[in-house]
Order: sequence, then C-alpha cells, then structure tokens
Amino acid sequence: MTKDVIALTQRMPDPWTMLAGLLSGGPDKLVDAAGEGAVMRLCDREGRPFVSVEAPLLVQVPGEAERLLGATPPPVPYWWTEARATTGVEDAERLAGTFAARLATLADGSAWPPEAARSLAVVETEDVSVAPTPAAAQPAVDVLTDKVAVVIQDRPVVAMTAWLSDAFRTAAQAELGLQIVSPAGTTLSPAVRDSLGNWPSRWVVRDEKDGYYDGLSGAVLRWQEGMFAPMAAADATAEDPRTPVAASYQEAAATGERQLAVTFRMVHPADNRLVLGGALESIWRELTGEPPAGWGTAEPANLPWSPRQITDIAYERAPEPTWVVVVGSPGRPGLATVRISRTQAGVEEHVTLAFGYGPDEKLPVDALSGAAEQLATRHRLQSMLVQVRKARRDLAVPHRFEGPGVPLAFVLGAEEVRQLPDDRARRTPLSQSPVPLGPKTRPALYYPLPGDPSDLSGWQDFERLMRHLKGA
Repeated sequence: MTKDVIALTQRMPDPWTMLAGLLSGGPDKLVDAAGEGAVMRLCDREGRPFVSVEAPLLVQVPGEAERLLGATPPPVPYWWTEARATTGVEDAERLAGTFAARLATLADGSAWPPEAARSLAVVETEDVSVAPTPAAAQPAVDVLTDKVAVVIQDRPVVAMTAWLSDAFRTAAQAELGLQIVSPAGTTLSPAVRDSLGNWPSRWVVRDEKDGYYDGLSGAVLRWQEGMFAPMAAADATAEDPRTPVAASYQEAAATGERQLAVTFRMVHPADNRLVLGGALESIWRELTGEPPAGWGTAEPANLPWSPRQITDIAYERAPEPTWVVVVGSPGRPGLATVRISRTQAGVEEHVTLAFGYGPDEKLPVDALSGAAEQLATRHRLQSMLVQVRKARRDLAVPHRFEGPGVPLAFVLGAEEVRQLPDDRARRTPLSQSPVPLGPKTRPALYYPLPGDPSDLSGWQDFERLMRHLKGA
C-alpha cells in the first residue's frame, strides 16, 4: 500500500530544500535521482521504492487544490510537490509526512493531509539505499500479477496525476489491466473514470458491508485468480444467480444536480497554421460565457489556458498521441479531456466535455445549436453528441449509482452530410426535422432529441437515427 503526502508552498522547493526534507530519514541515508517524473527516491534493501518525491509543479490555475484535495492552498501561483510512501515499509509514511512538513516550513506553505505532516523530527530508518535503475524507473504499484497492476489511492479525489498516468501507460505496455483501490468516501476525477474502460481495469472500493465492489457498476468483487473480479457464480444466491450489487452502491439520493456532457470529434488538415484547442474554447465560451481556466498533461491542471501551448506540445510529441485535461473556473465546474492524434486523414481532436449545474441553475440548452454551428463552420466538426444526466454538480464521480445520460442532441458535420447518398441525412424517422447549420449549400445538421434524464427512451430515438444514417 502507498500513501500520498503533498506540500503546497509559495516558493519553489529548491534542491537544498528538497534535500533537507529527505534528510528527515537521517543524514546517513542515500538519495537517488532516477525515474521519469521523480526527482528523488529512497529505496529499501530489495530496491523497492520507500519514499518517492515527484518534481515540484507550478500551479497557476485557481481551484485545483480545492477540487482535488479539499485543501486551501497559498495564493496562485503556488508549488505542488508530491511524496509517495510505501506503507508496507516501516516508518515510510512518517518519513513522507516529515518531508512534507519540512518542505512546507522551509518554502512557506502547508501540507496535505494535515495529520500526516505534524512532526519535523528525524525519522530513524534502516536499510535504505539508492535504488537500482530498473526499480527506480517503474511506477510503485502495490500489487503486481500476470493480469493486473493494483494501486491503492487514499485521497479525497483519485486524479489523473502524472504518477497515475505513468502507471496506466506502463500497465498498458505490459498488456496488464490497472485496478485502483480506494476507501469509501473517495471519488474519481472524470479523467480517471474515462481511462478505466478496458477490462480488467476497474475502480475497486473497500466496503464494510460487502468487502469490495466496483465503484462504477456496483458489482461485488473478490480477489480471485490474480485480480479483483465479480463474484463467481458459486458465490451468488440460488434465488438470484446474477452478480450481486453492493448495498452501498445503491444508497443514492436525488439532489436535483445535473451534468451536461458533450463529446465531439474533428479532423484538421496537417499544416503549419493549425492551432488546436480552438473548438473547445469556442463551445466553452458559448455555454458558459468564459474561456477555460487552465490545462495540463495531468492533474492538477497547472497552466493557464493556451491553445498555442497545447498545439506546441502536440507537435513536439507527434506522431505519438497527446492527452490533455482542461478545467474551468471554480464558479462554473467544467472539465474536458482532449486526445490529439496524427492519422492519415490529418490531425484528429477527440473531446469529452462536461459542465455541472445545481438544482436551481438552468442548462444552456438554447445555446447548443449556436455552439454546434461554430464548430461545424469554423473547426471542421465531424460529429457531436450532447447528453444530460442526473449527476453531481462538482463533476466528481461517486461510488454510488448515478443515472445514465440521455441524448439531448446529435450533430453531423457538413462533410459527413454531403457524403450521405440521396437526402438521407435530412429525411429521418424522427418526429423532429434536423436543423441546418451554416451555409445553405453545405450545411451541417443538428438533430434535436428528447433529453429527459428520467426517460431512457431517448436512446431508442438515437439508435433509430444511427441506423438510418448508416443505411441499416
């Protein structure tokens, strides 16, 4: 098991400050500087990471510490420094806490969680040395089998940190699933939820009643054959042979909160004038009245919003894909993930976006067609799906049931409309006719759908529309 401790400081922890923090383990301990993303590590005799310290991150976006930690940080900009302690090694957690406490004292800040960083005293440790390079180069997973890598996250929100992103990437390269285990009360960032779609990756919630269950489906889980998996048929009851659903997962209460979810895809010609992120900024402004607040290649999103910087990093990484997370201001919860890929067709942007609304807030439904028209006429939109769902305003993913989204609108780009034979795109089996967007001679089409989160029949209309457009 691992434990995360984070220092939030006004000043950048310079190398001497970092070294002073790590000398919490005593002046005779050796410090290693190896491993992608980690500046220093202490390891035990077997080469297992004892305490790993990530590179300090300058956060210039308001609200990220509050969103991900529930902590009050110094004024923006501030420095975010993470230390991961392997709690299976004696005194590692206390050493990480002392490290963060010393960092906070020397660089003017605070530490999270407060109870883990109360002592500045030297922590006596034994058998700590420099890690061999292969061990230091790997993310510190808690359990590794021939099927999955398991990581234990004990934080208010499991976020797509640079460390967790590296763990996802390393597991995928080894053809393993990644299973995240967390205590009850923890939530997921949408960025993490969207990365758990490939079996056997899953979110595993510890539960007093049922032991473990899947935080996204509620299925009761057991550790079997080297991974967490739904209860075997032999464990189910004779009356109901299906996989049991945890009681805690079903403890859902109606709050009146909703989310507006938008997924869209574009393909741009690959030329030197291309600037990415413009479509996302356009729809963000149309639906909220303001641009995104910040972005990053991991959470916390640490950089002020800049389409030019996103374009530059995607260009540097090509032909490898680029993934970024984009966040809104604290007053209007919004989060998007953008995947940028270089393909034979050009440069593809795939965006998943969500905004949260309270029970007394009106969804900007009237602005959707205008936002879609801008994407279709200025940003080479291929398709867009808009959904509304009963879900938390803060966008955090709970380990309890939330209703599925229902389709509110579908948009087909102008080129895709042109390629369909006859008048198929305009003449559909739906009761409402599509709304043309853009030039009359080359329009995109906006298909209104019921969008009632209490009525899942909207998916039947959407399925009929898709079958019709595909000529099925």
